[in-house]
Amino acid sequence: MHEKKQKNNNNVKTVNNSNDEPILSILDGARSQFPLIALDLESQRKIATNTTRPLEERLEALEDIIDSEIGDTNLTRARNIEREFGLRQIFLKFEGTTPTGTQKDRIAFAQVMDALRRGYDTVTVATCGNYGAAISLAAAISGIECEIYIPEKYHTSRIKEIEENGARIIRVTGDYENAVNVSQEMADKKEYYDANAGGENTMIQLRAYGEIAYEIYDELRDAPAVVAMPVSNGTTLAGVYKGFVSLYRRGKTSKIPRIIAGSSFGKNPIIQAFLKNLSACEDLSPKKIHETAINEPLINWRSIDGDYALEAIRESGGWGAYASDKNMMFFSKKLREKEGLSVLPASTAGLIALLEKHKKDPLPNDRYVIILTGRK
Repeated sequence: MHEKKQKNNNNVKTVNNSNDEPILSILDGARSQFPLIALDLESQRKIATNTTRPLEERLEALEDIIDSEIGDTNLTRARNIEREFGLRQIFLKFEGTTPTGTQKDRIAFAQVMDALRRGYDTVTVATCGNYGAAISLAAAISGIECEIYIPEKYHTSRIKEIEENGARIIRVTGDYENAVNVSQEMADKKEYYDANAGGENTMIQLRAYGEIAYEIYDELRDAPAVVAMPVSNGTTLAGVYKGFVSLYRRGKTSKIPRIIAGSSFGKNPIIQAFLKNLSACEDLSPKKIHETAINEPLINWRSIDGDYALEAIRESGGWGAYASDKNMMFFSKKLREKEGLSVLPASTAGLIALLEKHKKDPLPNDRYVIILTGRK
């Protein structure tokens, strides 16, 4: 069993705390919008959180909130980027307009809706920041308790937000992958709803991210030539691809777009597997994984849904490439100056993978969609 120590804050505990672990400050954690949920949805929020109301009424109220607040993010033409880099037509799909500022809201609300429907009263997840903010908000809106496991060496500005949403934070020794293991153990022991990626949740999360493909189709009325995005666990990428496959099979689009993935140099199993032509993703050495304030949202020594993402890249005729911290900072600034978008630097990895390819081997003028996954 893991020994727990109560800290000063009643909502924060530590599991096997070690004072000699380095502290990593996540400087680029996404920021939430304000207010988190539109004021005119307050009546639905009260119904969803009221545990004395019939389950059907709570589910209906939560669904109203999801329909209004989650997804339907902006797709805009990046004309200034087009002119500077000589590639037309580039569209930016900006996920930063969700309540907590990242695409994680899509899966968080889908998971909490599933938890509520199945009668759970507590949801648990491991996080380094953004998913914790999203799942704690979704749980708070749904009247469900929330227990968040965070690696003890991480310090993120999102902790305050998670606490304000009423979640219990528990610090765990080791890395993110170990935090996932502990969260899953507690879910089994305490009969909590396990909202971590992988396993039974894979299809729920892929369907939630598939909505991004449907929204792009609604705007363009066909699939673009390419969809580029950053990649970490691979769930977002695999879900978007799954959405476009569904559209194509139903005759809605004329093609399936090529899927492009960008991630941090040498720190992602999906990109490594693609570049080395491996048949499946292989775990990296945890000791060789070094996070920075820029690359943290991208890196993993194990990508939970990596094989799904690798298949999507290959089946679509796409590619994967690395992006440096320096380049991600550069393009984050470029998007702010040229297109008025304040994005997480890590969000630009897909854009970098596309433009680096275009620089070496010019791409034809077509429609290119870049998914930007978080707001700074």
